[in-house]
Amino acid sequence: MTDITLLTCKAYFQPKEVTPYIATILHERKLLQDALEKRGLNVDCTYWDDPEYDWSQTKTVVFRTIWDYFERYEEFSTWMNKIKNKTQLMNPISLINWNIDKHYLADLEKKGITIVPTAYVDTGAYRSIDSVCEENGWTDVVIKPAIAGGAFHTYKVQQNERTSFEELFQKLVKERDMLIQPFQETITSLGEASLMVFNGKYTHAILKKAKAGDYRVQDDFGGSVHDYIPTPDEIAFAERVFKACDPMPAYGRADIIWDTDGTILLGELEIIEPELWIRNHPEAANDFAEGILQYLQ
Repeated sequence: MTDITLLTCKAYFQPKEVTPYIATILHERKLLQDALEKRGLNVDCTYWDDPEYDWSQTKTVVFRTIWDYFERYEEFSTWMNKIKNKTQLMNPISLINWNIDKHYLADLEKKGITIVPTAYVDTGAYRSIDSVCEENGWTDVVIKPAIAGGAFHTYKVQQNERTSFEELFQKLVKERDMLIQPFQETITSLGEASLMVFNGKYTHAILKKAKAGDYRVQDDFGGSVHDYIPTPDEIAFAERVFKACDPMPAYGRADIIWDTDGTILLGELEIIEPELWIRNHPEAANDFAEGILQYLQ
């Protein structure tokens, strides 16, 4: 019987070619595996859609680099419902289902978490970009799917581009629920901070910055990662975000940005398959392992 199965996607399971990017994924997996094994746990790894894997022979599945799930969401959802009674999922399936859909931001806002202002345009309840902007007094905005990751179908729409984006937006809303958010100018100057939290306690942080002329901080689009020491207020904010979840996640990260007045805003809460930058802070692998153990206990 396996104690912990670390979950990835097929591309990162046993890659034939190890690019520098994939090398970091494998390195972080080993750091966590070593930390868990030092605590006497039996650890395995597989990809989520492995047809041969016996999920009933592992006690707990820890979701890690399953970074194709949002492109195959229906298949992924079916798989989760198939195995949820065979093993324990971590984070639990209730949190995964909640966090997959960015409507979770509205739930956190109701609990007092300050989020990036968000309008929800759901399938079957279409509203134009222009009408949403006029209603809220927004100029430049970002449109993105409610279920996505890695800037998938994410577009910055300037005020004078609303008409030209409307056809695309209509098409997207026919296929999926969408979000509209006012573009935060500070993302291009200050960047976005990611604060890692294990079992309710902050451990480390990084700062993501977009390349010149872009607003997307993901490394897929030329973004860069920097060391970051958050303020006590930012740490307290991140921990408060996690405590606002029900139940509190075992692990994850809070992505924060700032408005022009310096107010801390939650951009995203990542608790399904978060990148945690353990490679930047290898000692955090022990915090992660301890967080898993405490959560199981």
